[in-house]
Amino acid sequence: MRALAWAERARLADVAAKHLLDEAARIARRHGLDESLADVLISRAAVNQELGALGAAQRDLDTAGELGGGTSKAVELAFQRAVLHQNIGRLGPAAAAYRELLGRPDTPQRIMVIAANNLAMIDAQHGRHGDALRLLDDAARRADEVGPALVAMVLETRAWVTVQSGRLAEGLRLFDEAGRAHEAAGLPLGEHHVEYADALIDLRLLPEAGAAARTATEIFRRNGVPLMGAEAELRVAQLAMLAGNAAEAETAARAAAETFQRQRRGAWRARAALVAVEARLRRGAASAADLREARRASRALEAARTRSAAVQAYVVAGRVAAHLGRAGDAETAYRRAADLSRGTPILVRLRGAVAAALAARLRTRDADVLAHCRRGLADLARHRAALPSVELRALASGHGEELGQFGLEAVVRGGTPRRVLEWLERTRAAALLAVEPAGAADVEDDLEALRAVHTELDVLAQQPDRGADAPASLVARQMMIESRIRRATWHRGSAAAAGDSAAAALPTRLRELLAGRILIEYGIMGDRLLAVVVEPRRSRVVPLGPTGPVLDHLRALLFALRRMTQPRPGSLSAARQSADVRVERLRELLIRPLAPPPDAELVVVPVGPLHGVPWSALYDGPLSLAPSARFWARSRQATMGRPAGGLVVLVEGPHLPGATTEVRRLRRLYPRATVVVPPASTAAAVQRILDGADLVHFACHGRLRADNPMFSSLMLSDGPLTVQELEARGVAPHRLVLASCQSGADTTYAGDEVLGFVSALIARGTAGIVASVAAVPDVAAVGLMCALHERLINGRTLAHALYEARDGLDRDEPGAYVSWCTFGAHGAA
Repeated sequence: MRALAWAERARLADVAAKHLLDEAARIARRHGLDESLADVLISRAAVNQELGALGAAQRDLDTAGELGGGTSKAVELAFQRAVLHQNIGRLGPAAAAYRELLGRPDTPQRIMVIAANNLAMIDAQHGRHGDALRLLDDAARRADEVGPALVAMVLETRAWVTVQSGRLAEGLRLFDEAGRAHEAAGLPLGEHHVEYADALIDLRLLPEAGAAARTATEIFRRNGVPLMGAEAELRVAQLAMLAGNAAEAETAARAAAETFQRQRRGAWRARAALVAVEARLRRGAASAADLREARRASRALEAARTRSAAVQAYVVAGRVAAHLGRAGDAETAYRRAADLSRGTPILVRLRGAVAAALAARLRTRDADVLAHCRRGLADLARHRAALPSVELRALASGHGEELGQFGLEAVVRGGTPRRVLEWLERTRAAALLAVEPAGAADVEDDLEALRAVHTELDVLAQQPDRGADAPASLVARQMMIESRIRRATWHRGSAAAAGDSAAAALPTRLRELLAGRILIEYGIMGDRLLAVVVEPRRSRVVPLGPTGPVLDHLRALLFALRRMTQPRPGSLSAARQSADVRVERLRELLIRPLAPPPDAELVVVPVGPLHGVPWSALYDGPLSLAPSARFWARSRQATMGRPAGGLVVLVEGPHLPGATTEVRRLRRLYPRATVVVPPASTAAAVQRILDGADLVHFACHGRLRADNPMFSSLMLSDGPLTVQELEARGVAPHRLVLASCQSGADTTYAGDEVLGFVSALIARGTAGIVASVAAVPDVAAVGLMCALHERLINGRTLAHALYEARDGLDRDEPGAYVSWCTFGAHGAA
C-alpha cells in the first residue's frame, strides 16, 4: 500500500495516496509493526506537505522519529524534515540538513540527488548561482543512475537556476528540454509550468506566461495539490498585475495568501500579501494598513535571504509610503531596496536602480536621478544584447521604461535640447541596434508549413458557401507552427550587437547629415507630449500638451479612413468630414506648435502610439520618418556616394486587379526591371532577388499582426512572406515601396520599441521605404504609385517623390484621399 501510494503521489493523485497511507498506518498500528509504521508516516508526511497540511506532516515526522529504526530510517527522516523546512520557508535549517545528508556516506543515491537539487534551489534564492549549478552537475550525474524521473527533476531545476542567474534565453532552452524529459518519464507538468511561467515573466512574454500559470493552476486544482496550487495562483496574480488588471490581481493574491497562511508558509504568504498591497496601490486605494503589511513582508523576505523578492517588497513599501505622503519612510525603503540589489542578477539590479532613482526624485536630486538611470539602462543594454531575437530584445526594453521616464524628467528640467535628444535616443528603438545573422534559426520547414496553412485558409475563404470563421483545426495548426518558429528564434545564439544603446550615440555630424532638414523627435513624459526640434542653426524643446486628445483624434481618423475604404450608402460624406476635422486637429496638436518653416523638409521620429499617425497628411512638404534619429542618420550615410541605377524588382501578388494594372504600368517606366508575377511570385523566388536590389516594389495584399508583428506579412502567390522570414534570411534591399495595406503600421512596445516591416528592414540596412499605416483601396493606389516612381526615376528621394506624387491626387475621390493620408516615407533614401 505504501508503494502504491508513492506511485499515486508521483502522478499528483495525493488525495488517493493519503487514503492508502492512512489505511496502511491503521494496519501497522493494529499489528504493532513499528518499523513499517515509521516508513508509512514518513511517506505520509511527504504527501501531507503537498496537500498543504504542514502541521500534520510535522506530527507524522515527530511520531516516526519516536518509533526509532535503523540508519536508513534516520536518513529518510532527516531528509523529509529538511523538505518540510524548505516548504515552510525556513531555508537556513533546510540547507544545513541537505548539506549534512550530502556529506554522509550512507545516504541513498535517490536522496543524494534530491538533496543536491533542493539545496541548489536554496543557493539560487540566496544569489549563489555558481554553487547551485555545481550542485546540479553532481545531481545530474547521480540521477542518470537512478531513473528518468530524477533526471527530469534536475533538468527542470537547472533551467530555473539558469533563469534566476539572468541567462534567460539559455534557461528557456533548458525548460523545453525539461518539459520533454517530464513527458518521457510520464510525469505531470504542473510544477514545470509554474517555474516556466517565472522565466516567461522575466522575458515579458506575458501571454505565454499567463497560459503556463493557468495550466499549472488547473493541473493542481484537478489533482488536489494545494501546496503547489497556491504558488501557481500567486503567479496568476502577478501576471494580472503586469497586465494592468489590479482587481483580478488582488483577488488572486488574497486567495493565495489565505492558502499560504493555512499552510503556515510565512515567506510565501508575504509574497502574496505584497501583490495584494501593490494591486490596491495601483487602484489608488493603498492605506496605512497596507504600508504596515508591505513592511512586514519586506522584513520577512529579507530575513529569508530571498533578495530578489525582498528588493521588490521594499520598492512596493516605498511606493505605498510615497502615496501616503510619508517621504522619509519612502526614501528609507527605496534605499534598502537599492542596497539589497547590489551584486544580484541584472533584472534585480534594475529594480534596485529604479528604487535608487525614486529615492533621489523625492529630494529632486536630478544629477543623482540621472546617474542611477544611466547605470540601470546600461545594465539593461547588456541584458538585451545577450538575447537571441529582436522580439525578446524589444520586450526586454519594457524593464527600463520607468528609468527612461525618470531620466527624461531630469534632463527636461535642467538640460539642453541636445541632452534631451540624447536621452530620448538612449531608449528609442534600442532593440533594433543588434541584428541576427542570416539563417541563424533553422525554421525553413516551418515557414513552408505556415504558407501551406495560409493557402488552405485562403482557398476556404474564397468559397461562397463558407462562413467568415476559419476552421478551428487550421487556426490551431497555424498557431502551433508560429509558436515553433518563435521558439526556434528564442533558442539560438545572441545577435551581433552594435554596442549598447548608450554607446550607439547620435553622430556628432547630425546637422551635417540633415543638410538643412529639420529633425523633430517626439517624447512622452508622464501623460504629456514634448518634441525636440533640431534646426540648421538651433535646437529647442517644445512642450505639446497631454497625449489623450492626440490619441482620441488619431483613433477617430483611422476609423474614418476605414469607412472610406468600405463606403456604405450615406456614410461617405460623414467619414470624409470626420477625417478632415481629425487631420486638422492633429496638425494643430503635433506640427503647428513647432512652427517649422513652410518650405522645410522634416524628419520625424515618433514615439509609442504616434507611430500610427498618418504624418504625410499633417504637413504640406516633404517628410520622412524613422524609428530613431540614429537610424535616419545611418540611412542617410548609406545613400551618400551610392551610384544611381541598379537592379529594380517589381513584384505582383495574387487576387488584386489593381496590382496587375500597377505592375504593368511600372514595367513601362522600368523596361529593364526584373518582374515577378503570379504564379511565379512565390516567397522563395522573390527573396532570391530582393537582397542587394536597389529598388523593390511590392503590389500585393498586406496583413498586420498586432498580436505578433513578426508574423505581419505580404501575401504572395504561395502564401505569406512574413517579417520573421525576412529577418531569418537577412533580406534588405536599398529602397522598398510597399503598396500594401498596413505595411507601415509597426507595433509599439513599452520602452520606446517598435517592430514590423519598416523597423525590421531599416535595422537590416534598407535606407528608404514607402508604406501605408492603414488599409488602402486596391485600384485607387495605382495612380499614386506610378507618379511616385516617375519622380524616383528623375532622382528624387522617396520623401520628395511621395510629396510631389500626393500633390497630384484628386482628393475628392475617397480612395485617392485615403492614399494621400496614409502613405509615408521612412529613411533618407
